[in-house]
Amino acid sequence: MSEPINNQITPANRLVLTMGLVATICGILIVGAFEGTQKGIAENKRIMVERAVFKVLPGAASVREYVATAEGIQPLSGGNVPQGAVKFYAAYDQAGSLKGIAAEAASKGYADVVRVLYGYDVNCQCIIGMGVVAMRETPGIGDKIITDAAFVKNFEALDVRLNSELSALANEVKTVKHGTKTNPWQIDAIAGATITSKAVGRGINESAQKLLPKLVPHIAELKP
Repeated sequence: MSEPINNQITPANRLVLTMGLVATICGILIVGAFEGTQKGIAENKRIMVERAVFKVLPGAASVREYVATAEGIQPLSGGNVPQGAVKFYAAYDQAGSLKGIAAEAASKGYADVVRVLYGYDVNCQCIIGMGVVAMRETPGIGDKIITDAAFVKNFEALDVRLNSELSALANEVKTVKHGTKTNPWQIDAIAGATITSKAVGRGINESAQKLLPKLVPHIAELKP
């Protein structure tokens, strides 16, 4: 005669079931909270990007994200930048006309990488604005790149036109010793903050050298 099956749940099994239930509930709550906050995070990021672009491209009213590739220009899809592509922002005025292009640049400064956003005007083929995205330079010295009026003036019409082959900048953007600027593609450094000044110039030159040869030949695709 067979033994009767014991259907009673032991304390050990009850503990395992309870822990499994708690883990499931916690998982559901975490996933729900994550998905619920993603929309807000994305919206806040969009607003921050817009404000930064509007600062370097006065008069802009809307922003669209694109990537420039060797084959041409295409809208940025899903936030993923394809291999070899360069991300940039196209800014438009209230009438929907192209106001300019904004792009990020980065280079090593005195304490850390200096990241800036610059605005490119299609008509003058020059940079007409620059703002800091992130930096950890020495307070009172490195931060002069955003407080020193003479330095900021460098970016009212910084020449970044391309050569005749549209393969590179006609003249490299260079930061020169304070008071020695003689050409529109040069940046007059800040006395006492030369390293940070050079980081800005080096970063913009590297960024423009990568972006503009891919962008300029197809710039008409961005115009309405």
